[in-house]
Amino acid sequence: MGSESPLRLPTIDFSNVDLKPGTIVWNSVKLQVKEALEEFGCFEAVYNQVPAELHKALFSSLEELFDLPLQTKLQNRSSKPFHGYVGQYPMIPLYESMGIEDAPTLEIAENFTNMMWPEGNANFCKTVYSYSKQVAELDQVVRRMVLESLGVEKYYDEHVESTTYLLRVMKYKGPQTNETKLGLNSHTDKNIAWTNGRLHSPHHRVMMTGNEARYSTGLFSFPKAGYIVKAPEELVDEDHPLLFKPFDHVEFFSFYYTEEGQMCKSALKTYCGV
Repeated sequence: MGSESPLRLPTIDFSNVDLKPGTIVWNSVKLQVKEALEEFGCFEAVYNQVPAELHKALFSSLEELFDLPLQTKLQNRSSKPFHGYVGQYPMIPLYESMGIEDAPTLEIAENFTNMMWPEGNANFCKTVYSYSKQVAELDQVVRRMVLESLGVEKYYDEHVESTTYLLRVMKYKGPQTNETKLGLNSHTDKNIAWTNGRLHSPHHRVMMTGNEARYSTGLFSFPKAGYIVKAPEELVDEDHPLLFKPFDHVEFFSFYYTEEGQMCKSALKTYCGV
């Protein structure tokens, strides 16, 4: 029997200086984005605005952050689910994470830094802010391309103005065994519900093995509280009937972390499916 080859995700380069809306380069990359999201739901981005030095500094800063005492890390609190410190859970013992809301805003990055290090940590603050700002800019490039690909680019300004960012920084402890252990449960991200099924969000999880810890980051984009997520009328027709009723993402997130939300196969369909 032949063995299956490992899945290779598309790699898309966003580093070209001529990558501007309406150019040949833009349209070429836009097509790659559309095809990748339709087939895989994700892709690997090459982006030279996050240089190797910044990448290295970021992960060095994460080790420094997670080495802080637990009582210090627990100060990272939020009224929103999954926006503050998460860890010490028996069902995912290897997982620990923290959240920085509005991390692309310098003042917010400074406030978080001063909470963790009252004596100050200018290097951490600069690194987290610079990284978040650059990745947020990439997000807005990709978002414009997606909207253009779907023929609804007129909603771009509304999308950007209604968005808030959350930088989650994560640590997965090494399980101290060569057996593969669960780092984070299988899940999907919910922020493409507005595409009405034109794009999909794949299930993904984290598996760990060995002794070394793994650090990762995710800059999540969320609709602001009170903003109603709904599919544009241009994306609803006989071939693409409406999948989800309009919903407030913050209210949905609160449902998602209830017992019912965690138990159902698709929390989004249970909450607002048609």
